[in-house]
Amino acid sequence: MELGPVWAEAGLWGLFMASFLAATILPFSSEALLGIMAAGAWSSLSLLLAASIGNTLGGLTNYGLGRWVPEEKLMGRLRIDTAKADRWRGLVHRYGAWAALLCWLPVIGDPIAIALGLFRAPLLPSVALMFIGKTARYAVLLGILRGGLGW
Repeated sequence: MELGPVWAEAGLWGLFMASFLAATILPFSSEALLGIMAAGAWSSLSLLLAASIGNTLGGLTNYGLGRWVPEEKLMGRLRIDTAKADRWRGLVHRYGAWAALLCWLPVIGDPIAIALGLFRAPLLPSVALMFIGKTARYAVLLGILRGGLGW
């Protein structure tokens, strides 16, 4: 049995967990599962909420890594050189929590979330903006998959 159907059988909780894992530093994708589930009977709103909340909480896991793992240990573990760390520090100091709007992006979204925690962007605005960015991404994807959200 393929991975997609296994997760889809778990329903909205499966989508929630897949979306959570996709937002952590683990290599995982939730879009394919969302595509499979969008062909089913679930409402667009329930799919949007399950994916967005799971993905935001996964992003907050990265934020937490940055916030609570000592900087030297994190930099060594993730093999981040000081020049790259300085660029991320500059991004967070320049844009603050607003950078969380971009945490949905592939490849750089996870490092942005880690940098937000590491360089102490305020938690609540980071959560709110991360949720907005991730929800917008899933809303666009659902709109494409379903030809309109059909709330």
